[in-house]
Amino acid sequence: VQLVESGGGLVQPGGALRLSCAAAGRDFDFNIHTMGWFRQAPGEERDFVSAISWSDESPRYANSVKGRFTISRDNTRNTVYLQMNNLKPEDTATYYCAASTYTMATLEGFYDFWGQGIQVAVSS
Repeated sequence: VQLVESGGGLVQPGGALRLSCAAAGRDFDFNIHTMGWFRQAPGEERDFVSAISWSDESPRYANSVKGRFTISRDNTRNTVYLQMNNLKPEDTATYYCAASTYTMATLEGFYDFWGQGIQVAVSS
């Protein structure tokens, strides 16, 4: 199974980025997996950011990103997105996409597959 993130980069505070994560794999059924985003800042542990179930119901967000980030998925493209608005310097981190068979998992231990991560830097 491959999860490939894209869309990261450098942005000024208040700016926006849209991360994408494309899933592929011979026996991987995207439609039954909860998809999540996590992030890890330098010197910090990896933290939950957001998750969306296979049915796109009631996405979950970390308190630190509520109202600014929006997760969505396109099951026809095996892709999950993270729209990040009003970015702050504290959002600077490596962002990871992950897949879980547990509904709406927020703990990384429940995720079976991980992407390589993509850098997001918020700085003026």
